[in-house]
Amino acid sequence: MKPLLLIGGGGHCKSCIDVIEQEGKYQIVGIVDVKEKVGQSILGYPIVGTDDDLSNLVQQYKNVLITIGQIKSASIRIKIYEQLKQLGAEFPVVMAPTAYVSNQALVEEGTIIMHHALINAEAKVGFNCIINTKALVEHGATIGKHCHISTGAIVNGQTIVSSECFIGSGATLVNNIHLTEKVIVPAGAKVMKDIMRPGIYIQ
Repeated sequence: MKPLLLIGGGGHCKSCIDVIEQEGKYQIVGIVDVKEKVGQSILGYPIVGTDDDLSNLVQQYKNVLITIGQIKSASIRIKIYEQLKQLGAEFPVVMAPTAYVSNQALVEEGTIIMHHALINAEAKVGFNCIINTKALVEHGATIGKHCHISTGAIVNGQTIVSSECFIGSGATLVNNIHLTEKVIVPAGAKVMKDIMRPGIYIQ
């Protein structure tokens, strides 16, 4: 198995660890978190350093996954992604064995596809995204970079979700609509039309 370094040790990290273990392609070599936690462990994996150690760690372990969660804003994940990119890190796609990704779909680097998620034919998912447990990205839909499609959310066919969007748990986006960048769709919302202003969507 290839060594894999995780960036961020919160609750989302624990869910990512479970997916990585189930997939069986990568061996987690350590987790990067805040200084106070160095030397501790998360689900048996050591916290080996902080952001200040990334340059040295990436020299040792090229493959990294950002395991910081994304609620509403993607800013922290973007900052870390750009820093790691400059350091020459590589970002595998991690996919749970219970997930389904069509052979005709495209998933870009650094994205995690979690348990029982579905990505259907000709869908496109950008880099550094979270497609969370039981989320559905239907045929021909587009998910931009740095997005989080939360648990049980549904993005229907041909819909475009632009970069840095957050789609809350159980939300439904009807087919053939367009969301501009940095839209926040609350949990359980139903989006029936285009959203062309960034910010929280109010039904």
